[in-house]
Order: sequence, then C-alpha cells, then structure tokens
Amino acid sequence: MKKRGILNSEIAKVVDDLRHTDRIIIGDCGLPVPDHIKEIDISLKQGTPSFYSVLELILAEVAVEKAIVASEIKENNTELHEKIKGALPSIAYVSHEEFKQLSNDVKVIIRTGEDTPYANVILQSAVIF
Repeated sequence: MKKRGILNSEIAKVVDDLRHTDRIIIGDCGLPVPDHIKEIDISLKQGTPSFYSVLELILAEVAVEKAIVASEIKENNTELHEKIKGALPSIAYVSHEEFKQLSNDVKVIIRTGEDTPYANVILQSAVIF
C-alpha cells in the first residue's frame, strides 16, 4: 500500500501522466463540467474536502508554471484568493465565463466539496528540467 502522497488512484494517475503545458482544474462543487472532460468527484459533503486542501496536495506533486483563476475571486472570496496568491507562482485572471470556456480544454476536473464562490483554478504543468 502507498505510504504517502496522493492516495486517490485516479488523481495519482492523472498527476503521473501530466506533461509540460497540460492543464487540470481543481474546482468547487458547483463548477460545471463539460460532457467530454473527465471528472474526478471527491466531494463528500459541503466543504469537504476543501478546495485549498486539495490544491496543497496537488502542488506537492506537480510542477506548475501558470495558474488561471476567475477575476471575481478578488472581491467575492478574498480569504481564499490570498491563500492562492501565496501558493502559486504565476496567476492569470480571466472572467468566470472565460474560465468556464477554458475548462473545455483540460485533462480533468477534480470536483471538491468546496462551497465558497469562485474556488476554482486551472493549473498548467511546468517542465522539470
């Protein structure tokens, strides 16, 4: 049995298969998922697991060169926005509508139990050499 790291086998597989510039989303429980995009739903109840706890686990495993969030988070979820800014190297802001359009071109959307506004991020993987 695996001793540490990401224990969810579906998420671990996605992380293992990421290559440079591949994108994934960590999303709240309300983010729509396009029909053609793989969804890994790890929500248990409202708030569990939290968006940020999942983000921390993913960032411990994945080299990220860029992150994209909805600009609405700045005014509507300031506490989470500050935590994200502290955790990510480079953040681009787009409208929530544009964010949803960008979700059409990701490898997977990981659905958390997060129930606060605009708790979604697109992570673009970096190259490690």
